[in-house]
Order: sequence, then structure tokens, then C-alpha cells
Amino acid sequence: MKKRTLLHCALALATAPLAFGAAAQDFPPKKPVTLVVGFAAGGAADAAARLIAKKLGENIGQSVVVDNKGGAGGNIAHQFVANAAPDGTVLLFGSVGPLTIAPHLMKLTYDPFKDLAAISGGVNFPNVLVVHKAAGAKTLAEFVQLSKKKPGSVDFASTGAGSASHLAGELFNQRAAIDMTHVPYKGGAPALQDLLGERITSYFAAPPTALPHIETGRLIPLATTGLTRPAYLPNIPTVAESGFPGFEALNWYAFVAPGKTPVPLLERWNQEIVKVLNDPAVKDALNKHGLTPQPTSRAELSTFMKKESTQWAAIIKERKLTAD
Repeated sequence: MKKRTLLHCALALATAPLAFGAAAQDFPPKKPVTLVVGFAAGGAADAAARLIAKKLGENIGQSVVVDNKGGAGGNIAHQFVANAAPDGTVLLFGSVGPLTIAPHLMKLTYDPFKDLAAISGGVNFPNVLVVHKAAGAKTLAEFVQLSKKKPGSVDFASTGAGSASHLAGELFNQRAAIDMTHVPYKGGAPALQDLLGERITSYFAAPPTALPHIETGRLIPLATTGLTRPAYLPNIPTVAESGFPGFEALNWYAFVAPGKTPVPLLERWNQEIVKVLNDPAVKDALNKHGLTPQPTSRAELSTFMKKESTQWAAIIKERKLTAD
């Protein structure tokens, strides 16, 4: 009797990993899939996520619902996903701020490199520094002069403390030797709304949200933050070519999942997401929004994130920045 019991236990232990592995590899997941976005609806992250989620759902034969959890520069959403069930049903359209900047700027309840698992790169793009028509500047040089004339009187919006737009502004403060005041928002849409209402002076905006207002003349583009001019703003100089050589502050989003998500599920999601990002129609739609698809392997994304983290950590230390 004892021998039989021991044999049954041994068989159960031997087959348990196999059973778990089979369940972990169920794809698509049997439960609804949620793609969490850390910013308010209407911004660049939301637009890209919804476009990608739609195609992703079509490909796997199951709807992928976008869930906006704005606030704290995207950290609320990242914390939510870090604590979510690691069963492949919750994905995050993670951003440069919470993944590589915020850990050096504030105390977080999660570790991006331990509590979140890399899946694939998503999209990247340079920001564009825009001001409203009454700001009194039509070029970057005039904007710098305006800032130096009245130190602290010129402010800039961001999508939250530790976000890409925040660090772009702080990096420009450093390079231009000016003192713009940082005003954080819960996302690109509310930041843009206050800029259009002339309640804020400037904003290192994402192209999808700024372009329509640049085209109508309501916003004046002063410079873009990449090393080269984007195709959709060929006549607008970069910050680098406007007197600040080497200036670069790219914005990017990537797909991650709860840290303990089984590797087989992460690999399957990588395959599906890379497939979507390489789809000609999706690429064309993203490019029209000023977004460049950035599909990667899981290892490539991890390496990229570590490099970005090191770079922003140095800038935060040099600028003595805090989350306040």
C-alpha cells in the first residue's frame, strides 16, 4: 500500500510540470485579453495601442481590450500590471518613463526589470517642441531668449514626472542653460488641451497629438528631439541642428507582461506582436501618425531598456532631479 502511494506521488510530481507547461502554453488565453496603457485616452500611446490591439485581436481570433490607467506618469498602470496575474491575459504598452526613468527619480513599489517581463519593442518617435501662438516665439532661438529674459516664467508640460516629455524638457534646460518650470499632466491629451488654451507655454509633444494643430496653425513647432528630421516635419529643424549638437530624446513604447508570466506565453506573444508590427497596413497607419514600429526579440528589448536606464540615470543625477 505504501509502495503504491509513493508511486502515485512520484508520478504526480513528474507530470505536474508537464501539465503546468501545457496550461501555460494555451494560446490565445481562454480569458479576455487586456492591453493596459498608462496614459489618458486620446494621446499618442492610446492611439498606437488601439491600432495594434485591433489587429492583434483579429490575428488571434479574440478581442484585445485597451484599458487606460492614467496617472503618475504612467506608473499606476505599470504597477497594476506588475501585480497582475501572470497568465498571459494582461499585457502592458509600457513606456520609457516608468520603465527606465522613474526608477531613478522616485521610490516605486515595483522593479521594472524584475516585476515586468519583456515581450517586444513597440513604437518610437521624437517629440516636437511646440508653443501656442501667443507665446512670443517662432524659433527655438527666440524661445531660449524668452526663457532667459524671465527665468522661471516659461513652463513646459509633460505627461507626468519621469515621463519622456519631462526628461526631454529637463535635458533641454541643461543644454540651453535655462530654467523652464515643469508642469506634469496625466497624459498627452490633457497637456495639449491646456497648451491650446494658452494655460501652459510649451510642450515636448508626441507627433500624433500635435500634428493636426500644427497644420491648422494653432501650435508653432520649434524643433524636434531626434537626431534627424522626421519625414512628417521636414521643414522643422532638430534641437541638435539648432545650436545644441548631439541633443537626442526619443520617446518609445514597448510591450511587457507581469514578471512571472511563463516563458512559452511570452514567446508566443512576442511572435504575435512582431507579426502585427511588421504588417504593411499597420506600419503604414503608424507611420502616418508619426510613429515608427520597433519590433524586437525579447532579449533585444531587455538590452535596450538597460541601456536607456543607464543613460537617464546619469542625466537625473547630474540635474539633481526629483519627482517633485
